[in-house]
Amino acid sequence: MAYLTHFILLLLINLASSQQISNTESSSSSTTNPTTTEDCNNRWIYIRNLPSRFNLDLLTNCSEYPIFDDFCPYLANHGLGQKTHTKSRSWYRTDPLLLELIFHRRILEYPCLTNDPNGANAVFLPYYGAIDSLKYLYGPDVNSSFQHGMGLFDFLQSDEPGIWNRHMGHDHFLVMSRPAWDFCQPLDNDPPIWGTSFLELPEFYNVTVLVPEGRAWPWQEHAVPYPTSFHPPNLACFEAWIQRVRRSRRVSLMLFAGGGGIGASPNIRRSIRTECENANTSMTKDNTGYSQICHIVDCSNGICEHDPIRYMRPMLQATFCLQPPGDTPTRRSTFDAITAGCIPVFFEEMSARSQYRWHLPEEKYPEFSVFIPKEEVVFKGLKILDVLMGIPRNEVRKMRESVIELIPRVMYRRHGSSLGLRTKKDAFDTAIDGALQTIKDKLNDLSEQ
Repeated sequence: MAYLTHFILLLLINLASSQQISNTESSSSSTTNPTTTEDCNNRWIYIRNLPSRFNLDLLTNCSEYPIFDDFCPYLANHGLGQKTHTKSRSWYRTDPLLLELIFHRRILEYPCLTNDPNGANAVFLPYYGAIDSLKYLYGPDVNSSFQHGMGLFDFLQSDEPGIWNRHMGHDHFLVMSRPAWDFCQPLDNDPPIWGTSFLELPEFYNVTVLVPEGRAWPWQEHAVPYPTSFHPPNLACFEAWIQRVRRSRRVSLMLFAGGGGIGASPNIRRSIRTECENANTSMTKDNTGYSQICHIVDCSNGICEHDPIRYMRPMLQATFCLQPPGDTPTRRSTFDAITAGCIPVFFEEMSARSQYRWHLPEEKYPEFSVFIPKEEVVFKGLKILDVLMGIPRNEVRKMRESVIELIPRVMYRRHGSSLGLRTKKDAFDTAIDGALQTIKDKLNDLSEQ
């Protein structure tokens, strides 16, 4: 029964994809469509036609890796997942791993698609690389992880090789929905350690790769926001949420939604838990103005990952949302917090500032976030509470408004959304702009050599 369900889902995805490509191509060739004139200058994208073994067929393995997780339930709604409840219009149980599928579905609605690769400014590869990597990370091919992506390269070289050879891949881009660290194992590691070698393959050095987390010194990757569970279908739903965020009473000073910090070794999560416990017992509403100083939402063992109600309601009631690094520097919670109008507090530059330059302008971080070096907290005794309480209330209000202004840039609106909502650039639109500009700059550099 499960296999039949997945097969039907794949048929629906294929049908929707084919229909949308046809509609987009016919409208792009129409002289009445305004996107066929100056609006699409330097913005044409050609979607490479890849065999389904590189994308949709990979979804049939959604339950094949028990050591990882079964992501079959989250394939619904073209990767957005199931709705949080039957009457929900904007909220889904979204799995970040499915950003590749979400992006693939959205790019089919991009208004400047072209059938002519020679006239395209960029070539999109709809390759589900992170999902393909699971067989190397958690499956039977762990000892051949250096081969991750080679099948794709062989296809690009054998099928219409002129598309690749035109700029030797400099004009190509793709999405991989896991941190770049998972794809940068050195090719000469023997025996192999964690990760695949996709980003270490010389064959793909020229390709622009969009990932939810880049390395400290990225070569070809650019970070884009993790998908949250908020995917509004129209302007009315979006504006209703914005109004709810603005009206929400912030009864908690600070919030941490996550796990960890219970071990004996000193680390930022342990410091946060300790400070929260002490603050809640020693401080009152009379001397702070808050009903609760620190709220911890326990998300241990992944219990919050597909249940946004657990953390979004508390985030709506908090002024500051703490974003300590975990296994890697970045967190999906950063974008959940922004969606809730909760001011993010970072403890590492790599958690956001040096990552999401397209979506969160580096020069504006002081306007919408707080930075507290984790070393100051863990080893020098700096109190997070003292820093946050020291920010004037009128400054906090300005920061919250700046956070709310960022919400469109970090959300992925639902595919097939209304024309009114499409006037607001979301995370997908901003990523496309960034990829096009990056490719343009690379091609200009090549022409000057």
